[in-house]
Amino acid sequence: MEIKRTCPLGHTCEKVVDDHIERCMWYNKIVGIDGQGKDIEMWDCAIAQSPFLQTEVIMATRAHTAAVESLRNETIKRQDKALGLIPHVRNIEG
Repeated sequence: MEIKRTCPLGHTCEKVVDDHIERCMWYNKIVGIDGQGKDIEMWDCAIAQSPFLQTEVIMATRAHTAAVESLRNETIKRQDKALGLIPHVRNIEG
């Protein structure tokens, strides 16, 4: 069975009228790489693209969170080493 997508707002994304093309302001092109590493080039309504883009934002946020946590852990390790040197410096000065 064929699936026909329709606009919930009752509009056409793109149509030829007289000598020009009328295009909905929400009809956008996304070019990039999807989560599986495949190139994508997608024309669709911004409303329809929202779940896809939200998923991308979530994935990027998780990656950034992991990077910040890794930096935090490394900073704590080095700070602990630096604080461990303070008693030795006081003995040398004293």
